[in-house]
Amino acid sequence: MSHQPEAFVERRGRTGVVWLNRPDALNAFTVNMLGEIRAAVADLSADPEIVGIVISGRGRGFCAGFDTAALAALAGGEGEATVPSMPGDPAGVFSYLIAADKPVVAAVDGPAAGGGFVLALMCDLRVASETAVFAPVFAGVGLVAEHGTAWVLPRLVGTATALRMLWSNDRMSAREAREVGLVDELVPAGSSPVDAAVDYLNGLAESVSPASLRDTKRLVYRGWAAAFREALDEVDPVQNASVLRPDVTEGLRARAQRRAPVFDGVDGSDTGVQAPRV
Repeated sequence: MSHQPEAFVERRGRTGVVWLNRPDALNAFTVNMLGEIRAAVADLSADPEIVGIVISGRGRGFCAGFDTAALAALAGGEGEATVPSMPGDPAGVFSYLIAADKPVVAAVDGPAAGGGFVLALMCDLRVASETAVFAPVFAGVGLVAEHGTAWVLPRLVGTATALRMLWSNDRMSAREAREVGLVDELVPAGSSPVDAAVDYLNGLAESVSPASLRDTKRLVYRGWAAAFREALDEVDPVQNASVLRPDVTEGLRARAQRRAPVFDGVDGSDTGVQAPRV
């Protein structure tokens, strides 16, 4: 009997979609599934033809968090407690998404609860169906805002709103999440947030330098923890180096010729800005 992957990749144009594939369990995480997600993101990050990554769940929900049986076993001291990682990964189960060189978009339909909420939060953008719901649920089971949630959420929605969400067991609707800034694009019920996210990233692939996307993402996240002067000093050599990239010549020529630019992939020349310190 062939093994059914718990996460798999679908390529759509220059976008890679990572599908969580335990629909009968609302895509609840197992340790094996976490490893398959990490490997899928690593493969797409290394592919120069891929400009951006979408993460979504098959079936009725985005992700219900960690599988309850597995979590109960870990709480009782049983089973494997080590989350799969790769050399250089920062602490936190999905914080590697912030350090990824490419835009990562969560496409949320149905519940994003517990660890599923963390996964959506650690993506760069969130596109949600009107039927999506967001539920941290940590305090209700005696846990804390884990895996970087307490650091990222206040930066997206503000301190007071973050505390209210993390203290409460209440579910937040997609429309409410859009109002507070947690959701970046809302699509009608019955429409596919995956299609919307793929269209957005493929649109970037047609018009924006992947190397610029990479460096801008790095600078934004590094700037979260930097003083203003430090951030300016870091940007200056990066912007000077970027001027010398072939992408700039191509972008200016394409604009003058009124055509779409053809940029190199993100394995091209690097301006030297380091991945964010997460």
